[in-house]
Amino acid sequence: MNKIFEIPLYAYARSADQDAATPARHRVVVVGAGPIGLGAAIDLAQQGIEVLVLDDNDKVSFGSRAVCYAKRPLEILDRLGCGKPMVDKGVEWNIGKVFFDERQVYQFDLLPEDGHEFPAFINLQQYYFEEYMVNRVRELQQAGAPIEIRGRNRVLKVEEKGDHAAILVDTPEGQYGLEADWLIACDGATSPIRAMMGLDFVGRVFEDNFLIADVVMEAEFPTERWFWFDPPFNRGQSALLHKQPDGVWRIDLQLGWDIDKEEEKKPENVIPRLKAMLGDEVEFELEWVSIYTFQCRRMETFRKGRVLFAGDAAHQVSPFGARGANSGLQDTDNLVWKLKLILDGTADEALLDSYDFERIHGADENILNSSRSTDFITPKSEISRVLRDAVLDLSEQYEFARPLVNSGRLSVPCTYDGSPLNSADALDGPARSRPGSPCPDLPLGDGYLLPRLGDRFTLLTINAEAPDEIEESGITVTRLALSTADDPTGMLQARYLGDAPSGVYLIRPDQHVAARRPAYDDTQIRAAIRRAIGKEQ
Repeated sequence: MNKIFEIPLYAYARSADQDAATPARHRVVVVGAGPIGLGAAIDLAQQGIEVLVLDDNDKVSFGSRAVCYAKRPLEILDRLGCGKPMVDKGVEWNIGKVFFDERQVYQFDLLPEDGHEFPAFINLQQYYFEEYMVNRVRELQQAGAPIEIRGRNRVLKVEEKGDHAAILVDTPEGQYGLEADWLIACDGATSPIRAMMGLDFVGRVFEDNFLIADVVMEAEFPTERWFWFDPPFNRGQSALLHKQPDGVWRIDLQLGWDIDKEEEKKPENVIPRLKAMLGDEVEFELEWVSIYTFQCRRMETFRKGRVLFAGDAAHQVSPFGARGANSGLQDTDNLVWKLKLILDGTADEALLDSYDFERIHGADENILNSSRSTDFITPKSEISRVLRDAVLDLSEQYEFARPLVNSGRLSVPCTYDGSPLNSADALDGPARSRPGSPCPDLPLGDGYLLPRLGDRFTLLTINAEAPDEIEESGITVTRLALSTADDPTGMLQARYLGDAPSGVYLIRPDQHVAARRPAYDDTQIRAAIRRAIGKEQ
């Protein structure tokens, strides 16, 4: 077993808050030191917001857990100082293959175009992800950033008090109280905080179980995603194979509904299943085994007063499609810049209504795709299975059938169509960069566009004049001036202008487009800034 599981990365230490006469008040408390909680905390700290992270554990997660990370979350993580280490360690891939019985019927490429700094996907065990994030926390602390992480601090009670949240915490040395101006609950799918507050999920639980096995072995499989329908080694079911670093392979096997989960997890039952798949001659050892049930559900609202929910605490999807951690990172990316404006007094609390609108939109999109994948992977009737198998047969030779094959629609970033923060689209430009969309990356000289945008409001001008800086409603917007004449690749024109000769984009701190126009119009851009911070309808 990898020793990283055994090392306390944020060991318990008594804090001054435990000896305080009255509960200490913090600006933001994040509950949960997994990828989503640490992502929120790092983002806050980088922007100078004091943040405390509480977790009832003191080590990284056991087992690979979330393993596939998509391009957009990697771009977010790069802004947080964690993206490059993850890519350096992770296994890059963009090719997926689908098998029916023993034959390959379909292949897809998730990043068919050039000009992106980050790959379509990497595979990386969650314990490495969390380690790199804790390392980033330590770097920020050394630089004087206002961030603290407390291990073995378990939240027992949360009360929403109107202008703050009251928190009761248990430690190895007893209980103590805290207060938080804002609490972000990133405490996972079983979220104790959600239960404490009497909140629940709405959605579907699918009647099927899947075995996850992390297997250490030397294998000649290529670095691709392989998915089987009705393979000879797991008849009537499905299977998935992914490569991870350190010679670890992730294998998912569909088991059916009526099983004894504890029996199925025993090595004497897991190993024969793996031998049937890999062959008796392949030597391997088990690193981690788990069983999961598909759930496609979310909270009705992601906010309860001063308590905000993100990641699996707010929504759940099936693992096929890699929409869990990837979506959670986009939750906090959406939330933190808004919370900063509120804490700074620049925006009203009503701005958080847009967090609900936009990320529930994202969750619903993920749940829809995940539910469709699940229905295709696990047909609920014989006629559904016959139809599914016919699609797989046709996809081997006929291109029209391939979009119907659904082995898990893989994670893509959400476009916030209809968001109250968007201004009406005034540019006849590409659909991919319309208001609400995440900015597509492209090469700029020796670097790329997205790092130039950073985590602030930016006015991106292309072949257009505009002020270098705009002050409006407490927001400073800095201009980034580009010209298609300086872009020999043509990507700037293709991704941001289309047939238009020029364009002006207002870009939010989370790098989503708030507004775009063919030229700078001071009145319209100022109105778009106010709208983007919730001050104008």
